[in-house]
Amino acid sequence: MKKQYAVFGLGQFGGNLVKSFAELGEDVLAIDTNPSKVKKYSKIATHAVQANGVDEASLKEIGIRNFDHAFVSFGENIEASILTSLLLKDLGVPRVWSKAQNDYHHKVLSKIGVDRVIQPEREMARRIAHHTVSDNVIDYIELSEDYSMVEVVATNKLHNKSLAELSVRERFGCTIVGIHRDKEMIVRPEAEEKVLKEDLLIVMGRNSEIYRFEKEGV
Repeated sequence: MKKQYAVFGLGQFGGNLVKSFAELGEDVLAIDTNPSKVKKYSKIATHAVQANGVDEASLKEIGIRNFDHAFVSFGENIEASILTSLLLKDLGVPRVWSKAQNDYHHKVLSKIGVDRVIQPEREMARRIAHHTVSDNVIDYIELSEDYSMVEVVATNKLHNKSLAELSVRERFGCTIVGIHRDKEMIVRPEAEEKVLKEDLLIVMGRNSEIYRFEKEGV
């Protein structure tokens, strides 16, 4: 069954989310209090409505309980962000991801049970830092404050060595959860699987562990 997404707040971040879902062919509802923004995204989203996210009656009216995943992306209105996120959780939306403006906002959203707090500027800054310090890092995804997942290019140093020989988990603490080779994705590779030069290794673990692996293991 096709999932349904709802995006509250059609600023730069929320608007780009709506566009991305639409480009992927997903059902997405765009919501904002600003009629001009609603009109703009009505041509892009599956549906677009003018509604107040802090009004429980409005949320029930648009059938928000039927949505699988909601994103809260307000501009500087931290109070509206917190209240909308809280209402969405109380109304039983399975997954609520909210954009935070600062660390205080992040802490409050985490405490009220938001499933993931997004800080785009911080996450982008960390991606840039990882790309800068290691030429082998292709992508970086922050999973939480302490854990991340990175995509690392295998070098000559790892070529033709099995995962058992490399002992990444024992030596660094992080785990190779997948290997992307040409058009093939090897999920949960066996210990006997050999790494080839130019493989993309999907590595998950604590930030400190991944950093050591980037510096010493690759």
